[in-house]
Amino acid sequence: MSTKALDPAFQGVGQRLGTEIWRIENFQPVPLPKSDHGKFYMGDSYIVLQTTPGKGGAYLYDIHFWIGKDTSQDEAGTAAIKTVELDAVLGGRAVQHRELQGHESDKFLAYFRPCIIPLEGGVATGFKKAEEEAFETRLYVCRGKRVVRMKQVPFARSSLNHDDVFILDTENKIYQFNGANSNIQERAKALEVIQFLKEKYHDGTCNVAIVDDGKLDTESDSGEFWVLFGGFAPIGKKVASEDDIIPETTPAKLYSITDGEVKMVDGELSKGLLENNKCYLLDCGSEVFLWVGRVTQVEERKAASQAAEEFVVSQNRPKATRITRLIQGYETHSFKSNFDSWPAGSAAPGAEEGRGKVAALLKQQGVGLKGVAKSAPVNEEVPPLLEGDGKMEVWCINGSAKTPLPKEDIGKFYSGDCYIILYTYHSGDRKEDYLLCFWFGNDSIEEDQKMAARLANTMSNSLKGRPVQGRIFQGKEPPQFIALFQPMVILKGGLSSGYKNSLAEKGLPDVTCTADSIALLSISGTSVHNNKAVQVEAVATSLNPAECFLLQSGSSIFTWHGNQSTFEQQQLAARIAEFLKELL
Repeated sequence: MSTKALDPAFQGVGQRLGTEIWRIENFQPVPLPKSDHGKFYMGDSYIVLQTTPGKGGAYLYDIHFWIGKDTSQDEAGTAAIKTVELDAVLGGRAVQHRELQGHESDKFLAYFRPCIIPLEGGVATGFKKAEEEAFETRLYVCRGKRVVRMKQVPFARSSLNHDDVFILDTENKIYQFNGANSNIQERAKALEVIQFLKEKYHDGTCNVAIVDDGKLDTESDSGEFWVLFGGFAPIGKKVASEDDIIPETTPAKLYSITDGEVKMVDGELSKGLLENNKCYLLDCGSEVFLWVGRVTQVEERKAASQAAEEFVVSQNRPKATRITRLIQGYETHSFKSNFDSWPAGSAAPGAEEGRGKVAALLKQQGVGLKGVAKSAPVNEEVPPLLEGDGKMEVWCINGSAKTPLPKEDIGKFYSGDCYIILYTYHSGDRKEDYLLCFWFGNDSIEEDQKMAARLANTMSNSLKGRPVQGRIFQGKEPPQFIALFQPMVILKGGLSSGYKNSLAEKGLPDVTCTADSIALLSISGTSVHNNKAVQVEAVATSLNPAECFLLQSGSSIFTWHGNQSTFEQQQLAARIAEFLKELL
């Protein structure tokens, strides 16, 4: 099928970087104006094209079709079919993703900051648009540390629990309810969402209130909040729902798709099984890949996409099961890693490629590296962040030993100490990759620095030399390193015995910041890449109108916003204040 026979709405697409969106209206894709990006109606289906730069000036394409929970089956099917047509216009090399409302991928949600908030109604369904109705009080549960997943829940006390963060959006005030067991990062993300709601739906004029679980003051915002729910009463435990079911990863099984019929393929998984005139389904449990041969026709690809949808339904898979479609020659590493045999030059560089990406992240700002083979490809065009679901472990050097930091202290550094950081993550295959760094505070002593390097080398050897190693100096942290901590706070002084002894020998005062100290922290960052707070001298001359500052005085924390500071800096200040409160 020639591109001339495809939908005219797709003419000229993919010629610029960024996001393009179409909504399915009367079974046809209609371009969505940029002012409506991020606005998704539950009764509709959408197609989202993300164009990013690739090597040699080429463009890379990801196509997502988003299915609202109230959309009709016919419209959802239209979105899937039109996605195949859009890919044909782009030369048949895009990676395609199915996104179900409430189960969107992190990749998709990252296009819309701070979040998407699905709205009741829809154009194609004939529902009334939300903004055409009188203001309605809404309760949302807010989840996610890197990206935010917002879900509207019934406005009732029974919806609340101790484990999540909730946002109650009323006409004159927006409340944030922090469950007692909720996560610090999720609380901070909720603040970003509240500011978004305030600016977009309240013209920036409504008040904002924070309500902490278990703290009731009838004369305060807490009292107002509970009155809206009919008065204070104990709330129940979190109740698991279908949406909370996490799909399990299972050993990969390969199926061929012929005329819409799915048949198991026997034998060891190898690239040789994949014929370029056919479509195949690779079932990995939590994700289902649809592989499309290069010489298949558009109609065959449409039928295969429909067969993949029906396969997931027939297997009674959870809604969160991913469906990803790949064209021959543009396979992702996560797909290739499931095959026992994939020709050298395709899969073999994969593990080293992941290490090369990490090396590229740390290459900035003079970070010393070791443990990367000279032949490893170092791709400078890397994602801005490492995989966000890794395991973080941090140790502080004390004499000849390393002391593990408790989880709540990870992200807090002292300028007089040295630290070892081990970040364990999966770079798309099933094996673990490691980032192993040692961080030197500006005031740390030489003995601690040498011990940190020695112990880190021992750890690397115990992991068979697989970690990429980095030596990082205070003030020279690459942004991707900072982003791992969310946030990173650097305080004066140190806790190691070597640092303390050095001060005593030199007759210098110990200025180590403690819970009882008066400490002023400067915040100049504007995003997760540079959200670092550094303690400065607690004097008025330290204040800068272009930055935000936090003042810790005993158990109290005060926020100061420079009149030239950005909204992002002010959000970051609120997030770091939450982090410090947990430490006091």
